[in-house]
Amino acid sequence: MVTADPSPKRFRELMLDEEPGFEDVLACVFGIQEHEVRTYLTLLDNPGSTVEELADELDRDRSNVNRSLSTLREKELADRQRRLLDGGGHIYQYSGTPLPEARELMHETLDEWAAYVHDRIDEFGDEPV
Repeated sequence: MVTADPSPKRFRELMLDEEPGFEDVLACVFGIQEHEVRTYLTLLDNPGSTVEELADELDRDRSNVNRSLSTLREKELADRQRRLLDGGGHIYQYSGTPLPEARELMHETLDEWAAYVHDRIDEFGDEPV
């Protein structure tokens, strides 16, 4: 299971926003950066993309895209498939977790985090201040 990692500032901003957008909620729940959200959205629009294709689409360096993809894979928001090349060797292609699955993952992750916070609240008063 993916663990939520919202920063207190980001969480507070999200709570104060009357109509938070998908990107804001995604970033807050998973503790990811704006460029990682952009990478995820680009993967949804361009499934099966290579790092090079994503770097061109996002106008970012390949190493930065690789880091974003690693984070997205850790958060279960991206998948990597290995494709063998006709001339030998292989290449990796990436796809974003489909939106219905990502929404469910967001619910599960947030519920898990909320349960953790509730447990911490229940512990208050049991510890010296």
